Amino acid sequence: MLICIPDISGFTEFMSETDFELSSKIIPALLNQIIYTNKIGLKVSEIEGDAVLFFKTGNMPSLQELIEQCRTFYTEFYKELDALREKYKKNKDAASIPEILGLKIILHYGKEIALTKVGNSIKLFGEDLIIAHKLLKNKVRMNEYLLFTEGLTNYYKENNLDDQFDWGSLKQNATEYDHVGKINYSYINLKPLVKE
Repeated sequence: MLICIPDISGFTEFMSETDFELSSKIIPALLNQIIYTNKIGLKVSEIEGDAVLFFKTGNMPSLQELIEQCRTFYTEFYKELDALREKYKKNKDAASIPEILGLKIILHYGKEIALTKVGNSIKLFGEDLIIAHKLLKNKVRMNEYLLFTEGLTNYYKENNLDDQFDWGSLKQNATEYDHVGKINYSYINLKPLVKE
């Protein structure tokens, strides 16, 4: 199963430092933008405050399609940030919208995930879901990036991951977590995509 988590960075700061009426309109609009720009058939498991938990079973997209989808999530997120700043420009906090908020995206592929029905919702559970969530807290020293776990790169091992990016270069790192151990991952800065 493929797990994709676009997560809004700066969420806590934005919620605490801006007018609540403004933030209560901005965050849902951004989450909706992420959901509506999904073009590769990812399913929404849940919306978690500042993140969307997407998953996909069955036929997987190609690596190129997956990267292009993440690129679209990011660039459309920034278009929406700019539109929201303009729409709410009379609010004194509107100028801070693109200054505080950003987007990071976690991608993981694993087999230790199950679907279960809880009430009217389909919930995901399992060790690989835990890994994907834990990776939201990692050693990457930037706020906006695309992160690929070793599980995902192993799934797409016939592709050279380094050849997939025309806006920067991949870096490698690992983070040790209680109960799941060391998780290796690759990541790339997304920021250059909005400077083009």
